[in-house]
Parts: sequence; structure tokens; C-alpha cells
Amino acid sequence: MTVSFPPPPASKSELEGAGAFTPKFDDNGLVTAVVTDAHDGELLMVAHMNAEALALTIETGVAHYYSRSRGRLWKKGETSGNLQTVTEIRTDCDQDAVWLKVSVAGHDATCHTGRRSCFYRTVGLRDGSATVEITDDHRHFDPDTVYTTKS
Repeated sequence: MTVSFPPPPASKSELEGAGAFTPKFDDNGLVTAVVTDAHDGELLMVAHMNAEALALTIETGVAHYYSRSRGRLWKKGETSGNLQTVTEIRTDCDQDAVWLKVSVAGHDATCHTGRRSCFYRTVGLRDGSATVEITDDHRHFDPDTVYTTKS
């Protein structure tokens, strides 16, 4: 089975209702994917998906993304063992973003830094300058050991 996506419907009411999933890809052929933990709702990452990544995710139940920096498809967790099994996919009202609820295998970490979430820092203001502080420094795995090449 190969999932394909028909063009968006002409009417807004059709787009916002039930029926065909017609994702609205941007000029680069991507939709934004917000990823949370299916068990506790923790925000794990934000990524992008092209039509192939989205179709593979729907077909296999394992999260696939499109890496803008590498210019290629990527199966999340293929190298680290932290595969993301999708429990639910939602889309927003105009279908230009998706929300994946996932269970993470392996070390239960999503970030390539070894942390559970890519959102491990908070942004603040100090002496008139924007700063970031690490609020979650717990590493679930050592990235230098897991990855032979850094992305």
C-alpha cells in the first residue's frame, strides 16, 4: 500500500471537516510536525515532513521526517535505537501542520544530544541580552558513543 495525498478541496468547510487528508505542503514541499510523548504529553521535538516521510509514517507507524540540513529522508531513531512508534496523528484546521503522539523506544530519548526532549533549554533575559539556560541536563545516552558521525 502506498499512501497518496489528493489536492486540497476547493471549499474551506470541506478542508476543515472529515474526509480525505489533504496536507498543505509549503513551497519547499514540507509540513511542520510537532511531536509529543503519547504517555505524558511532553514536547519532544518539532521537525518537518515531506510527502514521502508523511506517507511512510502513516504506512509503517514509525516516524519518518525530512531533514532540511541533510536534504534527505530520515527514520527517527534508526541510528540511536530510539525509534518513535506513532500512536496518533492529528492535523490542524488548514492541514499545514501535523501533531504526532509517539512512544519512544531504546533510551527514551529524542534529542541527538542524548536528552529526552530537544527543548531542554529555557530562554531568558540577563543584562538586556537574550540568553539560554539548560534546564534538563540529564543524558539518556552518550551521543559520542551512539553516533559515528555528527549531524
